[in-house]
Parts: sequence; C-alpha cells; structure tokens
Amino acid sequence: VQLVESGGGLVQPGGSLRLSCAASGFTFSSYAMYWYRQAPGKERELVAVITSAGGSTNYADSVKGRFTISRDNAKNTVYLQMNSLKPEDTAVYYCYTKLAVMSAYWGQGTQVTVSS
Repeated sequence: VQLVESGGGLVQPGGSLRLSCAASGFTFSSYAMYWYRQAPGKERELVAVITSAGGSTNYADSVKGRFTISRDNAKNTVYLQMNSLKPEDTAVYYCYTKLAVMSAYWGQGTQVTVSS
C-alpha cells in the first residue's frame, strides 16, 4: 500500500490550494479516505473524510465551508480543495486509509504554509 500526497506549498491568507493523494496497492474504490493535518506542537487532527463511493463526506468544524474533499476512483486519487486559507491552516497534511483493524496506512505528508 502506498499513499503519495502532493500539492502543498506556500500561499497567502485567503488563497487556495488543492492537495492530491495518489493511492496504490489496494482496491481504492472499496475504502473510505481521510485527510489529517498536524501543526507544529499540536496533535494530528482529522480534517475530512469521504466514503468509498464518494457519496458522503464529513469535515472538521474548523474547515467546514472552506475545504472540500473529493475522490476519483478511476484515478485512485483523493483530493482536498482548500479555499479561504488562514494562517491557522498551516500544517503538514496527511492522507490516510484503514483497510482493516490492524491495517492502516499514512502518506508521507505535504507541507501547507499560509503566510503573507
């Protein structure tokens, strides 16, 4: 199983970024996918989740209305569209999936920095 994030970078407050997570090594369309983030000195927190077929999503209160999670099962890729970014969104963003009780996987993370 491999999860590879991309799309992070430096953006000004109010700007937008789209993160991508390319998945391989498992049947992508059968599993929910998650985005987490971890800011310096803070615990890793769940940002958004999308069900296997993409029919249902859920978001942390801090990003509701600004972030959108989506997936393309034909491309084995999950996305996180981030709009109206704030300095407090600065963090390393991770892609995650759980295939079974003892079978969970993280990507390597992509840095998002929101600063003027």
